[in-house]
Amino acid sequence: MKQYDFDTPIDRHGTDCFKWDALPDMYHRDDLTPMWVADNDWPSPDFVLEALRRRCEHPVLGYTMPSDGYWQAVTTWLAKHYSISTTREALHFIPGIVAGISYALLALTEVGDRVLVTTPVYPPFLNLPRSSHRELMCSPLKIEGGCFAIDFDDFERKAEGCKVFIMSNPHNPAGTLWGEETLRKIADICERKGLLVISDEIHADLALPGRHHASYSTVCPAAARHSITFIAPSKTFNIAGLGSSVCYVGDEALRKRFYGWLDALGVAGGNIFAFAAAEAAFGQGEEWQRQMLDYLQGNVLVLGRFLQERLTEVRAVLPEASYLAWLDFSAYGLTHKELADRFINRAHVVMNDGVTFGGSQYEGCFRLNIGCPRAQLLDVLERIAAAL
Repeated sequence: MKQYDFDTPIDRHGTDCFKWDALPDMYHRDDLTPMWVADNDWPSPDFVLEALRRRCEHPVLGYTMPSDGYWQAVTTWLAKHYSISTTREALHFIPGIVAGISYALLALTEVGDRVLVTTPVYPPFLNLPRSSHRELMCSPLKIEGGCFAIDFDDFERKAEGCKVFIMSNPHNPAGTLWGEETLRKIADICERKGLLVISDEIHADLALPGRHHASYSTVCPAAARHSITFIAPSKTFNIAGLGSSVCYVGDEALRKRFYGWLDALGVAGGNIFAFAAAEAAFGQGEEWQRQMLDYLQGNVLVLGRFLQERLTEVRAVLPEASYLAWLDFSAYGLTHKELADRFINRAHVVMNDGVTFGGSQYEGCFRLNIGCPRAQLLDVLERIAAAL
């Protein structure tokens, strides 16, 4: 069995990599370590790269369509990993999940409609409704037992009058897995109050060993009736630059409305390399995924130990299903601006600013990406500790 290497550093400078190459323009310096953008610093799998090389051997890169092999790989992966038994008719290629969410809002809601989210949350969940002139409703999450939890009293109040709930499942930041009981409660509220649920499940395949991801549409008939599910190989196999995602809609009427809109506007076509890479990832990726998750589990344990021993004032939500951790440094008695300054100018580390995940109530919080070689993670943690 081939052993994959997640320890060897890879220099991504000069590859037009947003995570690394955008920093000099943003911060006017080149000595920063990026632990922010949610791609990882491990090599994309060899079998994915080989599939792209094989396709490049043909001299024509004309208009393309998804192959039977692509659809077979997708449906097999969904059945095995998500318990979604489906056919290609219930699926649609999407050029990225952020694009897919924006398409769903435009296709299925009107200007002024209310959109519900739970915060802190991935910033596009906040920005997309606002930029499309929908009214945003935020239900803050609680932290219980080191994980995020939904305040269902608040959630149900905020759901009143809303048309859509955009759900991060697993949750971003920090990869909290919503269990089946939680998802059924969400489904009951959304069914009674008439909400469409958009379930972003891009981190589902990053559930750590011993953990289980429940896909929203599978937990009860109501969830299947009123939901759109987005998945992608991009986070798992580090191919986000190819813009390859998939939409699943189980309800036929909802599917006709949404897919009809996509096809009429021509906004959700794929490209040669997106199809080739996704087919290889879903078709050949299980052993690579297993080894990557074992390595990621090690990084989570390293982070947890470091927090307990060296950064004891940090209140953390560690990932159950992602390489993203949520760290609250408020107890150090520094302002948010002072914390950010220390991380940039003393630690030379860039993390995501927690305020962008839901406003000023998340001052003192930062999202840390631990999808990197372990030596890099330990080095960054030492610098953060020294800066504090």
